[in-house]
Amino acid sequence: MASVYIPVQGTEEEVRVALDHLPADASDILDILKAEQAPLHLWLIIAREYFKQGKLEQFRQILEEGSGPEIDDYYADVKYERIAILNALGAFHTFLGKAEKAPQKEVHFKDATQYYNRASRIDETEPSTWIGRGQLCVAKGELQMASDSFKIVLDEDGDNFPALLGQASVYFLMGDTEQQHKKALECYKNSLELYKRALRGYADCPAAVRLGIAFCRYKLGQLDRARQAFDRVLQLDPENFDALVALAIMDLQTNEAGEIRSGMEKMRRAFEIYPYCTLALNHLANHYFFTGQHFVVEQLSETALSSSSHGLLKSQSYYNLARSYHSKGDFETAGRYYMASVKEVNKPQDFVLPFVGLGQIQLKFGDFKRSLASFEKVLEVHPENCESLKAIGNIYANLGENDKAIETFKKVTRIDPKDHQAFVELGELLVESDWAAAMEYLKTACTLLRKAGEKIPVELLNGIGLLYFEKAEFELAEQSFKEALGDGIWVSIMDGTAGSSIANWSVQYRDQSFFHQLEENVSLELPCDKVTTLFNYARLLEELHDTVKASLLYRLIIFKYPDYIDAYLRLGSIAKEKNNIQLSIELIGDALKINSKYPNALSMLGSLELQSDETWLTAKEHFRDAKDATDGKDPYSWLQLGNWNYFAANRPEKKAPKFEATHREKYFRLTKS
Repeated sequence: MASVYIPVQGTEEEVRVALDHLPADASDILDILKAEQAPLHLWLIIAREYFKQGKLEQFRQILEEGSGPEIDDYYADVKYERIAILNALGAFHTFLGKAEKAPQKEVHFKDATQYYNRASRIDETEPSTWIGRGQLCVAKGELQMASDSFKIVLDEDGDNFPALLGQASVYFLMGDTEQQHKKALECYKNSLELYKRALRGYADCPAAVRLGIAFCRYKLGQLDRARQAFDRVLQLDPENFDALVALAIMDLQTNEAGEIRSGMEKMRRAFEIYPYCTLALNHLANHYFFTGQHFVVEQLSETALSSSSHGLLKSQSYYNLARSYHSKGDFETAGRYYMASVKEVNKPQDFVLPFVGLGQIQLKFGDFKRSLASFEKVLEVHPENCESLKAIGNIYANLGENDKAIETFKKVTRIDPKDHQAFVELGELLVESDWAAAMEYLKTACTLLRKAGEKIPVELLNGIGLLYFEKAEFELAEQSFKEALGDGIWVSIMDGTAGSSIANWSVQYRDQSFFHQLEENVSLELPCDKVTTLFNYARLLEELHDTVKASLLYRLIIFKYPDYIDAYLRLGSIAKEKNNIQLSIELIGDALKINSKYPNALSMLGSLELQSDETWLTAKEHFRDAKDATDGKDPYSWLQLGNWNYFAANRPEKKAPKFEATHREKYFRLTKS
């Protein structure tokens, strides 16, 4: 049982203090130390033991009492121990500063500086004070000042072990922050040389010192020698989890199945040795994310967050949480964690992935400007990242900045000429302004997909068909629609083997018994992604005056998707063309049962009512309802209301001149608005 003995003044007696049974209240020990004017080295021993036991407040209390004005006066001739106490307090506040966030971080760094200044006033040449200052500067990120502090010590004693390790770590960190690759390599080489000097001078140093050599080798691309160095650390210290994690990462980076298994096994061993190793926790969370075990991902990531104060490691933990919730569809929670991850990194170059996820979530919620800013951060690191560029192109399109969107997608096609999605986006953006270019881009997308042996999406072929349709190139439009639809009941309808016997138009459009009978013998499957294309094909048939087949396709759509309103309206339009106004009104009525405020249905109904002396007055109400359904933003509904007033002004029955003038005035006002 380790103990220290405090001499009792004026006697030969001593007070024995068992270090593993120190009192919870440090005041008891302090009373003895001060009463007996104990040597300061005993104060340090007791304080260090409190620190080892995790009793930081007692540690601080002992040392603060041991550095007070009374102690300074009484122990004025005891330089080394006074300096050691002040430096210990400086190191303690440096440690606290590294763990805290601003502004508390700055408070601790200020306290640490004051303690080192007091130590320097006792002896400005004391090496341990300069080493402590150097460590403080490293914690503050002031690497050049840290280097200057360590250099002062090494200029006097080139073999000073702590100064060698400190300067080596500074060069390593300089390499991590250096933008120019050649300069970064030079920093790692300098760091390696200093670690080797330290090892040559102190061959019996702890195994962990060799980690510095291993990490430098890794950064210099000397992977075999880095692996040897990490293995040597494990030979000397089989439970060194840092070396295990490093070797695991090297295994994972090979992307070979056997090595990946080996890497994950090392990660598990590191976790078993030290369950709070943040790096191991993050890598394990990453592994379980890809196996779909989200509960495990979240447990590991939350443990990692509680185990580290290191910004970059916390950022990775938040990122693992974010993408876990993202993949589960909890976008709000994912967004919060992505934002937390972003806030932990100083610049996108440190860890860019959370900016990608955050941009996706912001885009999902329609926050286009913030999403744009997030993806622009990604481009700072990877200026030719096509996925981010495509996201930015979509954002510009949503913001109405089509020229910027087009230029962005063109950039994608220059970077990756095989990116079919970029060509699709360009085609869709140019549909209204440049038909030929739009068609060329969409056809290029098809060609790329065919060459890659991939299935061409129905939506793409449908878009090409629509472009041909608009230019009255009906044969080419039909080819595109047929390719998009593939095999199905519609093929039988088109070749006349289904539905050809139906001739009674008054029954045709609303009677679905034919399809019920047909379904007993053949499959009437109609995938949802083909409904729009089938509707467009029916429109093409209408244009080609093949209303029998067109009506059958519309009725098939209604049979499978009874809420597809536009199919009712097209059937109503066909009935109107055949002068069956009553049937047309009934079909429009069916559409309005689904959505009583559907503007197109209201407009069509009003147009039909306007043709009858009995219903022309009610047409006005339906035109007005159509306008209100679009909040007055539909110019066609305004035009129809204007036309109704013109129609009313020119009705043949007698009416007062002022009513006729009023209708004409409303006509001109509405049609001009």
